[in-house]
Amino acid sequence: ARLLKQYQTHLKKQASYIVEGNAESKRALRQHNREQIKQHPEWFPAPLKASDRRWQALAENNHFLSSDHLHNITEVAIHRLEQQLGKPYVWGGTRPDKGFDCSGLVFYAYNKILEAKLPRTANEMYHYRRATIVANNDLRRGDLLFFHIHSR
Repeated sequence: ARLLKQYQTHLKKQASYIVEGNAESKRALRQHNREQIKQHPEWFPAPLKASDRRWQALAENNHFLSSDHLHNITEVAIHRLEQQLGKPYVWGGTRPDKGFDCSGLVFYAYNKILEAKLPRTANEMYHYRRATIVANNDLRRGDLLFFHIHSR
């Protein structure tokens, strides 16, 4: 609950920031935001329609693009996961009062806090079009790992 409260306070603080500067610096910031969005489509629930008004709104409220925002999402998800320690394994389970299977636990932990929703099953998560494959040395806290059980 404390992490969630900190996260919500951080969001309110970020939302209060105003982009200052001349037209050229604002244009440069909008271009930077566009590049970030292209590199990280998973940050948004659906493709954006690029109207000037929408880009301006993103430029004025770019907390979605900050590493602090992503760090906070990860910490909130991990806190949600830790709260479920000791719950029973239940095939197809997705609820804290009944129990979880592996993907149900991940689905539960992340989907309340992500803009883009994860699929329900591990197979769907593995094939998720927004997923990014990263090298082992680039793995970070909160990343999801998939492996083949029956591969040779």
